Amino acid sequence: MTIAQTTTTKVVELYLSSLNCPRALTVWLLFSNDEHRQLVELEVNPSDYIDPEAFKSSYLATKFLSKSKFLRTNIVTKEVAMEKFIEAESDCRRINCRGYHHLTINREIGARLHAAVLRKIGSILGAFDVEDLIESSNWGPGNTLLIKGSDTSPVNKFRLENGITQPLDDLMGELFALAYPTWDLSKRQVFHGNKVITVPKNSKTDRTIAIEPGLNLWFQKGIGQMIRRRLLWVGQDLNSQTRNQQLARVGSLTNHLATVDFSSASDTIAESTVRELLPNGWLSVMDLLRSRFGVIDKKIFRYEKFSSMGNGFTFELESLIFYSIAHAVVSYQHGDVKEISVYGDDVILPQSSYELFSRTCAFYGFTVNHRKSFSSGNFRESCGEHWYLGVNCKPFFLEEEVNGATRIYHTANSVRRVSRIQGFEACDARFKRCWLYLRYLIRKPSLIPEGYGDGGFIVNFDEACPRRCRNCIEGYFTTHLADIPITYHSEDHPVLLARLKGRSIEMSFGNKTNLRRRTKQKLKRLFVPRWTNLGPWL
Repeated sequence: MTIAQTTTTKVVELYLSSLNCPRALTVWLLFSNDEHRQLVELEVNPSDYIDPEAFKSSYLATKFLSKSKFLRTNIVTKEVAMEKFIEAESDCRRINCRGYHHLTINREIGARLHAAVLRKIGSILGAFDVEDLIESSNWGPGNTLLIKGSDTSPVNKFRLENGITQPLDDLMGELFALAYPTWDLSKRQVFHGNKVITVPKNSKTDRTIAIEPGLNLWFQKGIGQMIRRRLLWVGQDLNSQTRNQQLARVGSLTNHLATVDFSSASDTIAESTVRELLPNGWLSVMDLLRSRFGVIDKKIFRYEKFSSMGNGFTFELESLIFYSIAHAVVSYQHGDVKEISVYGDDVILPQSSYELFSRTCAFYGFTVNHRKSFSSGNFRESCGEHWYLGVNCKPFFLEEEVNGATRIYHTANSVRRVSRIQGFEACDARFKRCWLYLRYLIRKPSLIPEGYGDGGFIVNFDEACPRRCRNCIEGYFTTHLADIPITYHSEDHPVLLARLKGRSIEMSFGNKTNLRRRTKQKLKRLFVPRWTNLGPWL
């Protein structure tokens, strides 16, 4: 075995032995005997437990290697993802061909709920404002069809991006100069639509996403921001997951709230569903901005879904639809609509409305994942937080082999966070051997407090031994491993455009401008306030 494999195996052994439960032993035996396919198929049922700590240990052990990329499962994850994508397209085609006269719930109730959903979406969105779209549009951080890899900075997109679909080009061709007079978009490259690719998700499957033409994505992000602001007006903040996470904890304690998760929600937004629910003004613009066609392995196909994962407004659109459905259902059952919280396809609503909400979503083509949704029992999960009777059971996923300083720091800090005893500034001593093994893999480590990333080993104040600041500054200095952006001199027109749109762009001003996302790692001095402290191992 290589050094990385040996180190990783030792970390797995120490971590699982720290959990000290039957499920941890099962995971270790499957891992050490190369039964990785069985390992990733393991599940844990919260209803089989009554003790929070026993459930937490089993849950942490089960999830520990569930997303590992180094397991030998013989699963072609890309093929699994593409099969799910094709299946989702078939589901959308069924919804598009079905029509709205086939109700999967009581006909009278279904009609009332559908009318309530329409009213809610209309009241949230209001009239479409073209000027708001022009002002809200901006670049996202990801790839486009023309700009890929490490050069996806806003400056580079202003400099080189001109990809567009034909419907949007027909609409905006003459209007670009009026909307953006300082941005030269006279030369545009027309694409049929977006390109479907896969990215890693877990050990059993990849995730399908679509890379959009850049100018389409520019306006799609604008639509997303407009919907995001309007949802904030009704109490749904898509800029933060905190409310969902807090309500999940409350639900695990009171059993009053249900957490809902969907199967392939972003891939099952059927075209007919959106055409039925959205006001005409919004629908017309969003229909022009989306990619109606996609490309898989150089083959062009027409989408049955309205927008795919990778579209700049898909997240906000699904949040709007799910919130409106939940609001209609809870209102119909005379529940408290203030208990609804939505973040993408993570929905929280009163437990009494769970069944009707699931059936109503099925009418619109969405499938509730009952395996990951919880309406009874003591366990709740939403937006990455996992709770059992109020005990935080958030797992640590060992996704890659432990190789190099960055991975060692991240792994050690993840172990320390898992070991944190809830409600105390102290750590569970069972995990100390695993943490110390990682600690001594680096000869001259950086020791830092919590809250400053994973550029060093997270320790308490006394262990860090920071240097005290001078000149009456109340604080200390230590060092950590940081990603430093590669910069170069440039003062051309795209830099000016990026600065004018700089509210979402991180740049260093002066003579140097950050034009690339590429980074290099180096030790950097870190300021630590005087009051920072973490508790010791117990």
